[in-house]
Amino acid sequence: MSLKRLLLCAAVWALCFAGVNAFAQTAAAPAAGPADQSGSEAVTPAAPAPEPVATPAAPAPAAASSKPATTISGPVRNIVLVHGAFVDGSSWNGVVAHLQQKGYHVSSVQNPLTSLADDVAATRRVLARQDGPTLLVGHSWGGVVITEVGANAPNVAGLVYVAAIAPDLHESTVDLLKRGAQMPAGQAITADANGFLWLDRTRYHADFAADVPENVTRVLSAAQAPISGKAFSETVSQVGWKEKPSWYVLTTKDRAVSPEVQRFMAERMGAKIVPVASSHLVPVSHAGAVADVIDRAARELSRQQ
Repeated sequence: MSLKRLLLCAAVWALCFAGVNAFAQTAAAPAAGPADQSGSEAVTPAAPAPEPVATPAAPAPAAASSKPATTISGPVRNIVLVHGAFVDGSSWNGVVAHLQQKGYHVSSVQNPLTSLADDVAATRRVLARQDGPTLLVGHSWGGVVITEVGANAPNVAGLVYVAAIAPDLHESTVDLLKRGAQMPAGQAITADANGFLWLDRTRYHADFAADVPENVTRVLSAAQAPISGKAFSETVSQVGWKEKPSWYVLTTKDRAVSPEVQRFMAERMGAKIVPVASSHLVPVSHAGAVADVIDRAARELSRQQ
């Protein structure tokens, strides 16, 4: 092959390699373009992308739901009992025993009976110790206390009134008792020099606990807890039964709180009424029946959760 022909071939091969190289670079450039663009687009949303994950709104629902989850939802297994005048927390002993046999966590408040505010404070201290939904139960004067305590209380699921006073807003015990004739027990109450009311021991059995054995009422009358006279004139500032489901144990043989006044209060609050042929001290004389009402109320509330 001549030198001239060799030089011509070399020139052709050089042009071919240059074209291939130029094509490779041109082809690479568009490929690199989208890659770079997608990279820059990823960077732009990359900053906000973590925001929906890291936003504080995520834990907020957990905090909001944890409140009702621990105080309202779930079965009602806590019972708080609030006694009335002329007795103390031991008047619930029979009811406590029955409820404990049914598996409930039961607490009996010891009211100082010095004022509505003091009894409300004592009940709230016990209520604050309950873990989960709680049923508040009040006997006699204790009904006034649970009416005040039950309002705006997130862990109170319902209220049970046992021959109890159930006032409306700015209403007192005296206001309600005036709705009926004066009862025999009212005539057996005297005030001491300090303004505390006592129930005559000789009439304790007949007028307060006629269906309780006399040997038991002798002990109860000896250990009776007097109540400050001013308490019966104190009014409630909030009404729990307007917010919470209610039950009422109506004592048809009561000589302390008129059965007619009891029915008026129970019907006014829309409570489920359970009549019991009992004296006023029904937690002692019919402890099993009272415990059964409380149990049914707790079961009904638990099914609603």
